[in-house]
Amino acid sequence: MMNQSELHLPNDFPHKPPEGYEYQVLPFKRGVIAVWTVYLNGFLFNNFNPHYCIWGFYKPKTQQYFAPKNSKQLGDEVDINDTTPYSAIQLNLNPLMSAFL
Repeated sequence: MMNQSELHLPNDFPHKPPEGYEYQVLPFKRGVIAVWTVYLNGFLFNNFNPHYCIWGFYKPKTQQYFAPKNSKQLGDEVDINDTTPYSAIQLNLNPLMSAFL
């Protein structure tokens, strides 16, 4: 089980939560924490309760970040500088799509 000192955003986490959001860190599996984005205002479909979305995963021991395949599976390792405040999922854009970003 993880100790409480590992249940926080790492010091090198470069993002600040977008307006109306916060980050929440929860234990996931042995040696892995899940980082969630929480939209505090919620949506009509959930009676405006906070809405949770997986940002990604982090292994404190090896200091590695992982994009999520879904909320229950780690995807590929990612460079933290190639992530956004909303997700660690990497965009797979063709050159034309990249030109509009």
